Amino acid sequence: MLILGVEYAILLGVIGAILNVLPYIGGIVAIALPIIIATITKDGFSTQILILVAYMVIQFIDNNILVPRIVSSKVKINALVSLVIILLGGAVWGLSGMFLSIPFIAVLKIVFDRVDELKPWGKLLGDEIPMYHKGQLWSRRKRGKKSLSEKITSSTPPN
Repeated sequence: MLILGVEYAILLGVIGAILNVLPYIGGIVAIALPIIIATITKDGFSTQILILVAYMVIQFIDNNILVPRIVSSKVKINALVSLVIILLGGAVWGLSGMFLSIPFIAVLKIVFDRVDELKPWGKLLGDEIPMYHKGQLWSRRKRGKKSLSEKITSSTPPN
């Protein structure tokens, strides 16, 4: 918005970032405020259209590239699974379901990884790509780095 010359661009950006936490309504209000300000302070409609296009591009990159990669790298859950789980959590429990869905699926993955009968489900939820080499299962994960579930189970409780 600074590049487009919208007045109060930094304030509108901060308000938009805070409103982005609210699903559906927050995004609409975050886009509507700068468009209203641009309509009042600018002549023509080119600025408003550019604001709308900029928000669409930013939201696309954020929702389809950044969030899945960040979530999958920290929790070791497949990016597609994390997106589907967030959408299902939002559909079932609303905003709180969206926040609780990733920790819930992370706990399920840890349980699945530890129970022999459920290990295929843990692999399905995970982001590691198994590779077979001479009858052994190898992982692309760097040697020496432990996943979150390995760190939790390998730590010994204090006496």
